[in-house]
Amino acid sequence: MWHPRRVPLLALTGGIASGKSTIAALLADRGAVVVDADAIVREVQSPGSPVLANIAAEFGSGVLQPDGSLDRAALGALVFGHPDRLARLNALVHPAVRTESERRFAAAFAVDPSAVVVYDVPLLAEARGGDPWDLVVVAHCPAELRVRRLVDARGLSESDARARIGSQASDEDRLALADVVIDTSADMDATRRQVDELWRRLVHAI
Repeated sequence: MWHPRRVPLLALTGGIASGKSTIAALLADRGAVVVDADAIVREVQSPGSPVLANIAAEFGSGVLQPDGSLDRAALGALVFGHPDRLARLNALVHPAVRTESERRFAAAFAVDPSAVVVYDVPLLAEARGGDPWDLVVVAHCPAELRVRRLVDARGLSESDARARIGSQASDEDRLALADVVIDTSADMDATRRQVDELWRRLVHAI
């Protein structure tokens, strides 16, 4: 049972191609402050950062572009489908992401103490499932549908799509954390109705 604080701090998660970013955008349209974990990851891995230097030391200079920025495709090819490598990468990245995300939460509440702050975070189950969120929202649809989305919309091969999905937490692990599940397997109107219901719940709780 969810027992919210005076103001809610939500974690929004979901596997790749689950519709999580769509839900985040709908919540932002309704007035939520969305903190994007992927954007923070890109920031902490920017050229010259300690995190990027540590990644290059761990995985080799082949994960860097000629201009010194991270070659995400090269790094992804090294870690996806290899749990031990992915764990080493996460150990380098996650602490910096945690620090920056918490700074952004505090900044949002400092600007508006009644804000609804949403942390859009794909790796909640892997990295931050035990944090004291007021509400965990999980975007969910069957893995086979997510494979098709990755193939049809993002141009991945089926094997690459399955590797991406397999490198993340299982659906069962994510759903075990959920206070609210938003089913994204139907059309956009169905997703929007579920987000509207969630927003009504949040506004009522403040």
